[in-house]
Amino acid sequence: MSAKKQITFEQAMDELETIVTKLEEGDVPLEEALSIYQKGVKLSKVCHDKLQHAEKQMATIMTDTGEEPLDLNNEDSTS
Repeated sequence: MSAKKQITFEQAMDELETIVTKLEEGDVPLEEALSIYQKGVKLSKVCHDKLQHAEKQMATIMTDTGEEPLDLNNEDSTS
């Protein structure tokens, strides 16, 4: 995956699911598993970055419309 290649969040998640399934099967040679894992880490970063961008957009939209922005960092996690 090149650095300039545009990929949607959904495409990245689909590829990550495929990678996880393949690695969980356990019959992948070590060198290939490492390569696949490395691609998964890059896809995970793409997803994380896209989610952060979406959160910032939502906060901006909410602020612009006079709504209280969501604070996802202080979310109650008592589950």
